[in-house]
Amino acid sequence: MTANWNSVVDDSRNDIVFEGRNQNYGAYEIRRRYNWTVTLILGCMIGALALGMGIKFVLGLKSDDAAKEAMLDMTTIDLTPPPADKNEPPPPPPPPPPPVLETVKFVPPVIKDDAVETDPPPPQDKLAETNVSTVTQEGDGDAVVVPSEGDGKGVVEEKAPEIFTVVEEMPEFPGGVGEMMKYFGKNTQYPQMAKEAGLTGKCYLNFVVDPTGNITNAKVVKGVPGCPECDKEALRVIKSMPNWKVGKQNGRAVPVLINVPFNFTLK
Repeated sequence: MTANWNSVVDDSRNDIVFEGRNQNYGAYEIRRRYNWTVTLILGCMIGALALGMGIKFVLGLKSDDAAKEAMLDMTTIDLTPPPADKNEPPPPPPPPPPPVLETVKFVPPVIKDDAVETDPPPPQDKLAETNVSTVTQEGDGDAVVVPSEGDGKGVVEEKAPEIFTVVEEMPEFPGGVGEMMKYFGKNTQYPQMAKEAGLTGKCYLNFVVDPTGNITNAKVVKGVPGCPECDKEALRVIKSMPNWKVGKQNGRAVPVLINVPFNFTLK
């Protein structure tokens, strides 16, 4: 009996302690299953540790594979052009030079007191046909005089005005940004199809405020995904805005490009 009692793992100790007592009591069952419970807990801990190490090992292999795939391919590529094909026809010759215009070098007059007139000056109609230049050269006969800008003899296209993005005095909606947002909310008609489908989003537009304050060149830069009707409605509202306060650069009214976001949200 003493030997059994000194052995802490011997189940007979429970029988000694609970001899003549109610063994259906919970303490007897807990003590009887103590060794098995400890063994189960240790086994679960060892299994969880092994599982964690295995997962770490697998993830390490995957990260190594990803790193290998992400390595830059340093394969040398031959960029030497292929040899010319003997059967390919030669390139066409360069175009001939433009015809040379016949000109006469202009020589500034020199005043002399004892000058003697040897050759009479050419008549006025002859001078009108002469092309004055800095050199004297013979022409090909096919050259044509192209009128230069501002001489009144040719049609000169008017240059389009420069459109600014930032100026000293930026254009402004009457009343400011807050009033513009109120204008959008009051005048926007949410497309019925988009409302039924629950479509929402943001449409980005830009337009030009010209020197008179009018809205011109309005267009959609990025529309609401899946809702072209929303883009059309935003463009309609932008074009219907009243005249803006004009933008100015150096005190002069200039055209300015404006970017505006347009929100479509369901309440």
